[in-house]
Amino acid sequence: MKLAALVALGVFLLDQASKFAVVHGLELDRVRGIDVWPPFLNFRMAWNQGINFGLFSGQDELTRWALIVISLIISAWVWIWAKREADRPLVQISTGLLIGGALGNVIDRLIYGAVADFLNMSCCGFSNPYSFNVADITIFAGAIGLVLFSGGSPRGEAKKP
Repeated sequence: MKLAALVALGVFLLDQASKFAVVHGLELDRVRGIDVWPPFLNFRMAWNQGINFGLFSGQDELTRWALIVISLIISAWVWIWAKREADRPLVQISTGLLIGGALGNVIDRLIYGAVADFLNMSCCGFSNPYSFNVADITIFAGAIGLVLFSGGSPRGEAKKP
């Protein structure tokens, strides 16, 4: 589980550094938008009080704290679950990606009251109305990795009849 912890720490630090640089360094919370590589990559500030695409967003503190608690419970459950496949590096990396991203978004909720989303990708005449962040990318990648790489026989072992 050392690999999972190192990946989680790296993701967490990268996520928080990117948010700090964009929100405070570039003052995106004030300027609201910066075209980085139009039309493909833009910074568009969005404070997400809910989950993906703003689902379950609300202004009340109950929603905020419920999402913090749910994120922590899911992170703890994934950590415990992944321990049974500690001999699989891809499962450990996926675990670290998911947990590091989840904890990055938890810190946002604690500090800002909402998750700082700023990456916006559009293309070919389609203007994407949604923004996301590094944590969102790693949570998605980690979840996909856990689906793809967990279960079955451990690395190097044949299935027993």
